[in-house]
Amino acid sequence: MSKTPDTPVAMEDRKVEDGRLYSPSAARNRAAIAEVFGRVLPARARVLEIGSGTGEHAVAVCQARPDIRWQPSDPDPVSRASQAGWARESGAAISAPLALDLLTGEAVSDLAPFDVLVCMNVIHIAPWAVAENLARLAAERLQPGGRVVLYGPYKEGDATAPSNLDFDASLKSRNPAWGVRDLDSVITLFAEAGFALAERVDMPANNLLLVLSSPETR
Repeated sequence: MSKTPDTPVAMEDRKVEDGRLYSPSAARNRAAIAEVFGRVLPARARVLEIGSGTGEHAVAVCQARPDIRWQPSDPDPVSRASQAGWARESGAAISAPLALDLLTGEAVSDLAPFDVLVCMNVIHIAPWAVAENLARLAAERLQPGGRVVLYGPYKEGDATAPSNLDFDASLKSRNPAWGVRDLDSVITLFAEAGFALAERVDMPANNLLLVLSSPETR
């Protein structure tokens, strides 16, 4: 993500209550996301999420999978406050959020190894360098056999959903460095970092959930 903005990057109006942000889109898709995560996450996985937003998805996944431990992060302090508020509902499952910014790469070298790297609805509202640093982080800090889980809209040539093309144009009008990413480019980027596409899941509103896996040994 880019350097911390004055206000959180959001494509929607969000309600705030006791410091917690409520996302309308998260309310619509968190059950579907939690269902897939519940199936694809390894037992007792240590998860690092980049760009955790409101923190609602982390809560939904940890409720579905109480065996995992989730580390949220975000460069935006308002979002981190929301994540901390939601984490209080999860007991010890969700850790205090970290102030990670993948555009600067700050603090990532000090992270302990983890089993799964999660990034949802981030790379289209950030420069491409964030996707590159995400792949680099996965290669450097994931345990052997680790997984990357990505969620969001993608372009697929002539098969691209019209709504994703419209969204792409809207994003680029706000910031030329943003945009719905080409699926093949994302898969190639992570393949170069040692992660192969293991599963593609069609999700609501023309989004995809991608599971990329690394070899058991490197």
